[in-house]
Amino acid sequence: MGKRHFSGLEVTLIVLFSLVLVVAVALVVLLATGEPGVMSEDTGSNIIPDCPKIPDGERVDCFPDGGASQQKCLERACCWSPLNETNVPWCFFSKNHGYRVVSENKPDSTHIEAKLTRMDAPSLFGADIKELIFYAEMQTENRFRFKITDAKQTRYEVPHEHVEKLPSSPPTGTLKYRIELIHNPFGLKVWRTSPEKILFDTTLGPLVFADQYLQLSAKLPSHNIYGLGEHVHQTFRHDTNWRTWPIFTRDAFPNGGTHNLYGHYPYLTCLEDVSGQSIGVFLMNSNAMEVTIQPAPAVTFRTIGGVLDFYILVGDTPEAVVDEFTKLIGRPFIPPYWSLGFQISRWDYGSLENVKTVVERNRQAGLPYDVQITDIDYMENKKIFTYDMDKFKELPQFADYMHDKGQKYIIILDPAVSTSPRINGAYETLDRGHQAKVWVTESDGETPLLGEVWPGETVFPDYTNEACIDWWVDEISRFHKEVKHDALWIDMNEVANFVKGGIKGCSDNKLNYPPFTPHVLDDLMYSKTLCMDAKHKWGNHYDVHSLYGYSMVLATEKAAKAVFGNSRSMVFTRSSFPGVGKYAGHWLGDNGANWNDIKWAIPGMLEFNLFGIPYNGVDICGFFDDSPEELCRRWMQVGAFYPFSRNHNAQGYRDQDPASYGLDSLLVNTSRHYLNIRYNLLPYLYTLFYKANVNGETVVRPLMHEFYSDSETWAVHTQFLWGAHLLITPVLDPGVVTVEAYIPDAVWYDFETETQITERKMKVNMNLPEDKLGLHLRGGAILPVQRPDVTTTYSRRHPMGLIIALDDNQAASGELFWDDGDSRDTVSSGSHIHYQFSVNEGVLSMHVAHNGYTDPNNLKFENITVMGVKSEPILVLVTEGSTSNPLLSSQIQYNSTKQVMYLRNLELELGKNYTVSWDSTSTGNFDCHPEFGVDESKCKARNCIWQPLNFPKCYYAATHGYTSSNVAQTPSGINLDININGAFSSQRSLSRDIPKLRVEITYLSEHSLRWKIYDPENARFEVPIPLNLPTPETEEAKRMYKVEINTNPFGIQVIRKSTSEMIWNSAVPGFTFSDQLLQISTLLPSNHVYGFGETEHPSYKHDLNFQKYGLFAKDQPPGYKLNSYGVHPFYMGLEKSKNAHGVLLLNSNAMDVTLQSTPALTYRTIGGILDFYMVIGPTPEDVVQQYTELIGRPVLPAYWSLGFQLCRYGYANDTEIADLYNDMKAAAIPYDVQYADIDYMERQMDFTLDQKNFNGLPALVDKMRAEGMRFIFILDPAIAANETQDYPAFRLGMEQDVFIKWPSELSSDIVWGKVWPDYPNVTVDNSLDWDTQVERFRSFVAFPDFFKNSTSQWWQNEIKDFYNNIMKFDGLWIDMNEPASFVHGTVGGKCLGDPNLENPPYMPPLESMHMGLNHKTLCMNSEQILADGKRVKHYDVHNLYGWSHTEPTYKALLNTTGKRGVVITRSTYPSSGRWAGHWLGDNYSAWDQLLKSIIGMMEFSIFGISYTGADICGFFNPAEYEMCLRWMQLGAFYPFSRNHNTINMPRQDPVAWGPEFANMSRDVLNIRYTLLPYLYTLMYEAHVHGKTVVRPMLHEFVNDENTWEIDRQFLWGPALLITPALEKGATVVKGYVPDAHWYDYHTGKSVGVRGQFVDMDTPLDKINLHIRGGYILPWQKPENNTHYSRKNPLGLLVALDDAGSAQGSLFWDDGEGIDTVQNKRYLLTNFQVSSGVLNNSITTDGLAEVDRLTLGNVKVWGVTTRIIKVSMSVSGKPDANLAFNYHPENQELVIDATPQSHTIEKGFTITWTT
Repeated sequence: MGKRHFSGLEVTLIVLFSLVLVVAVALVVLLATGEPGVMSEDTGSNIIPDCPKIPDGERVDCFPDGGASQQKCLERACCWSPLNETNVPWCFFSKNHGYRVVSENKPDSTHIEAKLTRMDAPSLFGADIKELIFYAEMQTENRFRFKITDAKQTRYEVPHEHVEKLPSSPPTGTLKYRIELIHNPFGLKVWRTSPEKILFDTTLGPLVFADQYLQLSAKLPSHNIYGLGEHVHQTFRHDTNWRTWPIFTRDAFPNGGTHNLYGHYPYLTCLEDVSGQSIGVFLMNSNAMEVTIQPAPAVTFRTIGGVLDFYILVGDTPEAVVDEFTKLIGRPFIPPYWSLGFQISRWDYGSLENVKTVVERNRQAGLPYDVQITDIDYMENKKIFTYDMDKFKELPQFADYMHDKGQKYIIILDPAVSTSPRINGAYETLDRGHQAKVWVTESDGETPLLGEVWPGETVFPDYTNEACIDWWVDEISRFHKEVKHDALWIDMNEVANFVKGGIKGCSDNKLNYPPFTPHVLDDLMYSKTLCMDAKHKWGNHYDVHSLYGYSMVLATEKAAKAVFGNSRSMVFTRSSFPGVGKYAGHWLGDNGANWNDIKWAIPGMLEFNLFGIPYNGVDICGFFDDSPEELCRRWMQVGAFYPFSRNHNAQGYRDQDPASYGLDSLLVNTSRHYLNIRYNLLPYLYTLFYKANVNGETVVRPLMHEFYSDSETWAVHTQFLWGAHLLITPVLDPGVVTVEAYIPDAVWYDFETETQITERKMKVNMNLPEDKLGLHLRGGAILPVQRPDVTTTYSRRHPMGLIIALDDNQAASGELFWDDGDSRDTVSSGSHIHYQFSVNEGVLSMHVAHNGYTDPNNLKFENITVMGVKSEPILVLVTEGSTSNPLLSSQIQYNSTKQVMYLRNLELELGKNYTVSWDSTSTGNFDCHPEFGVDESKCKARNCIWQPLNFPKCYYAATHGYTSSNVAQTPSGINLDININGAFSSQRSLSRDIPKLRVEITYLSEHSLRWKIYDPENARFEVPIPLNLPTPETEEAKRMYKVEINTNPFGIQVIRKSTSEMIWNSAVPGFTFSDQLLQISTLLPSNHVYGFGETEHPSYKHDLNFQKYGLFAKDQPPGYKLNSYGVHPFYMGLEKSKNAHGVLLLNSNAMDVTLQSTPALTYRTIGGILDFYMVIGPTPEDVVQQYTELIGRPVLPAYWSLGFQLCRYGYANDTEIADLYNDMKAAAIPYDVQYADIDYMERQMDFTLDQKNFNGLPALVDKMRAEGMRFIFILDPAIAANETQDYPAFRLGMEQDVFIKWPSELSSDIVWGKVWPDYPNVTVDNSLDWDTQVERFRSFVAFPDFFKNSTSQWWQNEIKDFYNNIMKFDGLWIDMNEPASFVHGTVGGKCLGDPNLENPPYMPPLESMHMGLNHKTLCMNSEQILADGKRVKHYDVHNLYGWSHTEPTYKALLNTTGKRGVVITRSTYPSSGRWAGHWLGDNYSAWDQLLKSIIGMMEFSIFGISYTGADICGFFNPAEYEMCLRWMQLGAFYPFSRNHNTINMPRQDPVAWGPEFANMSRDVLNIRYTLLPYLYTLMYEAHVHGKTVVRPMLHEFVNDENTWEIDRQFLWGPALLITPALEKGATVVKGYVPDAHWYDYHTGKSVGVRGQFVDMDTPLDKINLHIRGGYILPWQKPENNTHYSRKNPLGLLVALDDAGSAQGSLFWDDGEGIDTVQNKRYLLTNFQVSSGVLNNSITTDGLAEVDRLTLGNVKVWGVTTRIIKVSMSVSGKPDANLAFNYHPENQELVIDATPQSHTIEKGFTITWTT
């Protein structure tokens, strides 16, 4: 049959008809439903369900309304599979249901938007919404929100008071989660990023979204599910075996069923595993709902209105989730102090006289008791804002009656208002309400809805109506004037109604009878409440019912502010919603006097702490029914530890206040006992509420929140904690005196007996007699306490105290928050005291973190109890500021059985800082026998104390040392004499004690001081280094410090004025001053100490666990605790206040420093004097600047010296160097400097050239220099002495007498050594051992004495002669200047003179201490002559040899070349940095050396030597490919960047490893060269201001304690963060991103992370680099060397901070001129960006024309909006539009200013316009 063909007209008509039909159908749907997009009819009724094969526990119920059958199930296209268990759904969802994602959009990195359309499946309850909008927002690093709503119609959403005000700024740190959006069907997966795991997975079941039925299911990470409410949960951890919990506020009895109760909490938490990682899930929805928990484990939310508005909270611990939740909904309020007291109440006292009877009998019983409450019986016929003028006629005076005894009075208010008149007239409250139209109305919006509550017929205030709130505030204010009260209890606010819906009943509509009713009590929406179609300002009662109590709390809080003003007062409520805890507390409702309800109270309290309402409790002894004595007694015991502690019962039952059981009853006595403990602990409890308010911490805390790694705690619900430290174990069953309890894994003390229990991490049978409950204090706790009284009014006047429980480490910590207990906003206003307490190593620190309140009672800490003190204290010192006083023996008690120390009758004033220290068994003592081989006899021979179980075993008595006398204060310092304490005999017979010493303390400046201790009778050696000493600061007010003198033992104490911290305290035993041992110890303000060198340290922050380091310059490759090339007796210390200081001991003798964990430091030096200099900071950078101001600023190296450099010991000839140079050029690897090591010399002799192998080197050097390269050669100090032909260096040295000799009284000969030079005319046999080679082949050498002026001139002449006649060079490298020798002392090994100089009586722990000080160097008796002619022993100046060598070398370089150049030296001493840089010596090719090079550079940064680096890829041993590559990446960011290795090792230069290695090396060096203008500017700032170049992170972020120990990362200046890979095989490095805006250097993207450790991807070709927002870095395009790169235009890299601002600077000169800074031959320009405008300002313009730079490309990072125009303004020229590119994917703006040819010594402005 053929096809019919339609004409064109027919086709047109058909199309038009179809369109009309579609429109008509749509209009019919719209008219029928009134809702666009809503499907009124089921579709797909013939669909065959696609049923998944899933475990039973993952079924999602498709028939939640009940009555399922196979037919009904299939009609819904669901899956039917009956089981033998009825709680498992037989009818469950098929794959046919749900929605699909039809489009997805990501407006930015933190938002996702998607459109969803419903899949074709039958409807469950009709009116399904076809099109939805999915909106997701990564709100914070830990909080993710997603919302699903109708795409076309606005739906009801909760108008949450706190959430609506949350800031909307995107997260800046790394997200702890990631989001996966599944498209078909729609699903959402929330993943934790570390470790990777799914937290919330909605693909378990379909999304259902109908007008009155919304459902979402999600799989959770574990069965450890907590929360949801309000119900009675008989266990804290949920049963996941198909339990359904309705949520809809309801006036019902908490009798153990699964029904809904007073509050509405669609919020749960889930502990994932033993890591503690947890999540929170919150559905912001106030409609009636139910939540099903099933075994998957999974949860299904079914709600009948509103939207699906979920918040997923990701925490590392359960407490962190509570923190996140309360950040979202509002932090809990701090209740008034008095409200933490015990409270008594009941319904129906009968009369005020009966109330007073109860008050009086409980007063008589001596019970701590703060609050009396009256229920509705005080009212006239239960009408609110009235009182019964017959039975309660004196009620207006009752508050005064309570106040007279320091007590408070609380009244109840219900919301419902009676419609009947009062007994004697109109009910004005009602009338005013009518007039203001404040009532909830019927569905017409006009007629007040009538119901029935306690007073009969009532109307209901609409607290969502502003007029109602005003009326409510006014009514409360009026009533308070009539009947004084102190706080309000609001009840019946679910809202409760005794008739169903209203007196008129409720209409038959979809609100009152929705298509699906959750399993609420009575299965009727309006049962015991209002009709669902009643009207509020916020919407239908259907939507806002569960917000009634919430809105009433908000109104009542406003009233409380109006009535009580600045007084905090209090509200507690029965009905609640998330966020209520911000303003109110909650009691758990109308319980019963039975043993079940005492048990179920604990899960309820724990849950409300999760919900953000820590001020909660239950009616003690039960509300309904008579309370038996045993039950009430046990309830009073545990109720003493409810945050809200109230005894309350109902009408018609016998009295149950404690005294009603008899004044001397067991119940009264045990109640009094535990209430006294409660009152004693109220400062601790109050502090917990402060921490809840500030940090969101729980007050009553589940055990699993503290001990989450122990799975036994996950289900504990019969015990609870106060905070982290107090464990409460009540008796919860009748007739029981033994309770099975769990003791978590910690040290625990019985709180009442103060004894440590032995059990931990186990269940125990706890004996709890009739009058006891279990109370245990966790080790590590410091609890503030106060002597109790019968009310808090009185107890707050009593002295305070501390209870300390030491943990396994003998440590503890705690806090105290204290204010007036009553005023509002004391946290935000600062009107409070905040103490931080800590105990470490026997020292209690009582630190006032904030002091903004003065208590009128002049409170003092009176008693301190310390549990777990292992031995009796010998001495207890109390220190305030600089004053330390020992306690009297009568103030110290010690119970050796309990191991408890009691400190009594103290007078430590509240608000002041104190330390209380007691002599402990180890760390507080100072070693009296630091030599090896100590035993008891040797110890006691020194009159010291021997304790073999201690460390140190042998230590000084407390008064060993010197005593002070003749103290004289002057405006510029303090002078005094000190005399040795004759009670102690001399300790070393070979080192005479000096009995009398002089101490001079000089206030050098406001931030520096000096103290010098010397022998006034006999001059001793003093270091001849000139320091830049200022005129002393004589104005005390300007000084940042004060100095005090301790008399016995003598000690100097330096106190920082601003914090009262003692930053130096040498008032400790052990001070020694003898001929060859000077020892001084000081206590340190913290254990954060940095510096002391040169020794290899495994970490930048020192380990203070009795670590000892010898300091003595030696030719010693770096190794752990091995003294190496230089000596720097300088350290920087951080204080607990986060301030910093630095200390220099200017002493050049061999010494050691011992660091111990007290914390303390001991110096021992074997000569000279004690000459200390301290700089006060207060920042770490200030310390370095002040230190270099004192010793001299670092040298400014030549620009080219910042380029990459190559060297090796072992180039065979000049051809090797030439080939290397050509290979590097061919590989285009940036490279500026080539070296020659000693192999260029003839037989390793200075100032010679090997004419055989290196004859062509001078020409090669000339060629390289002509191509922009530079050349450096090595010089050792030792001069060969056995030449058979004329050797001018030696001959002229002899003629000018420059070499070190013996003292004339010993010999006139030179002190001969041996180093590298060989004898002439010999062939070295390298097969022989080293010592034989030295003996047979090494020439005698002489060592120049560089102190002598003649030596300096001789040295300069030799260098100049070499430059002019042999070979040109640009810099000098001086080595072996410790000085190193290959023989010990002298040739032949026999040192003349005093043997005690070679082997002193005390030998510091040096590398070869057993071989004497002369090992591998000169004899200590050698003589050197200072510039002033003074003769000194090498013993005293050995450590200064390299220092004395450096300045003449630098002067020679400048005078010879006429240019700045650079000097690199191996041996250094403070101030060496004025002339030279330093490399970290002969290191090893090993992975650990990468980290140690960072530590070394950071240490030399604080030593004042900026130009530093390590031998890249290592000097000794063969390098390995990956290690060398990672080292090249790291070394590209050494200021001194040189690849160098030793003879007979494989090559390790970048071109030796192949093209791939060369390419990766080129890439990273190109980054270095790009940033050289920035690095050079940093070098200028170091030279002029003393700033660090390689900068430890703590220098920039000292307020962040995370940075204090970071040494695997470092900064260039303030702005470039370098995070290298330091381990083999690393592809990810964990790096810390400090609290600032950071950009990835490689991409320009903002990293979105701050203040946290993150994993950074680190493939083999990458080093992680980040630029700090707020800074501008100058840069240039890199070239093969700096000669060419300096010619390129200047670029600017602008990294905007959060405010869109940045600043930076550029220093520029000719790169090599001498004294360009001093002569102002340079350019210094500053750059600023603000509000899209970049400009520069010129500080100094002395630059020659030839050196001027033009402006090139400007890169701006962090430009958040698209740019439409960029223009440049220059004075005198018309504005020019600049070419630019904007890259929105990384928010980068690139501006090209090159065509303008603008030189930057002229001002300019660049503006970009959005």
